[in-house]
Amino acid sequence: MAKILIVDDAAFMRMTLKNIMTAAGHEVVGEAANGLEAIETYKSSQPELVTMDITMPEMDGIEALKEIKKIDPSAKVVMCSAMGQQGMVIEAIQSGAADFIVKPFNAERINESIGKVLTR
Repeated sequence: MAKILIVDDAAFMRMTLKNIMTAAGHEVVGEAANGLEAIETYKSSQPELVTMDITMPEMDGIEALKEIKKIDPSAKVVMCSAMGQQGMVIEAIQSGAADFIVKPFNAERINESIGKVLTR
């Protein structure tokens, strides 16, 4: 199973994702509450996949995605967005995101996305 970094400014969302990931057999190797933390944690934990919230303080998820892709062009990042952020989702995909998940989270959709992205 995969080593995963979870990035979301809401602790509840990180906990929800972590529970879904660990139940599916993945290892959560790090958590970050904003884009700046995400970049540093990515460097230190070297995850196989990142789930990244779009709207966060300090640095948003799209900027963090771009920075992570500079560090590691093969990074696999799945963006997480609330409904109504289609423009941001398109920008994220154009910036290198492998997929996106819409909040509120659905465990089946998360597992499907992770499975699809990891087999690429």
